[in-house]
Amino acid sequence: MDTSFYTAVRGTMTQQTHMDILSNNIANLNTNGYRTKNASFLDLMYYNIRGTEDQMGDLRAGTGTVVERTESDFTNGVLIQTGGAYDYAIQGNGFFMLRNPQDNTVEYTRDGSFALSQRADGFYLVDAEGWLVLDAQQNPIRYDGGELGANPAIFDFVTTNGMLSTGSNRFIPVEKNGAPFLAGAESRLVTGALESSNTDLAQEMSKVIISQRAYSYMLKMIQTSDEVEQTINGLRR
Repeated sequence: MDTSFYTAVRGTMTQQTHMDILSNNIANLNTNGYRTKNASFLDLMYYNIRGTEDQMGDLRAGTGTVVERTESDFTNGVLIQTGGAYDYAIQGNGFFMLRNPQDNTVEYTRDGSFALSQRADGFYLVDAEGWLVLDAQQNPIRYDGGELGANPAIFDFVTTNGMLSTGSNRFIPVEKNGAPFLAGAESRLVTGALESSNTDLAQEMSKVIISQRAYSYMLKMIQTSDEVEQTINGLRR
């Protein structure tokens, strides 16, 4: 009976985490350049109902699942024309490179809603949080003489699988992503436009319904396990 309790409790925790991920996707439905997050599930330990532990029995039981990791879906969103002088979108693969002016850390984003910000030596192109937008030479883009010194560059990676989301719609690469390089001709910079979120509301809502039902089944399993446990304890008296 302990296993049924454990499996059910673990199931409710897993589905709660899954619903949190889905809720975040839905909340960012209108966030420019947002990448949908998908949960990857992992089966927990199995054991033999009959037979020894060192043998693969024909009758086995599991102990539930857990959310192993969250992956970002880098499928392109729809481009929306805004006419904004400092709005940019990427058609194809790649990211804008941003540098934190405080500690010079670098992160990447698909959100091209930029603006001008005045610093000690002039105006620079920045994102909503003041991070500097970089050009093809990985230098901050300065506004001088009534125009920008360069366009935002598009950087890509050998693979985007496993890139870490740092919040604020930005990402950092991991070792397997490799070093950033300038994207090829298949990626194009579109000015006066923004990329919408790639979240599919209908798909996310269907996942929410499935997750809610699984959550309710886990609660029912906890209740049933408790009732069986009480019955067994009653028989012992």
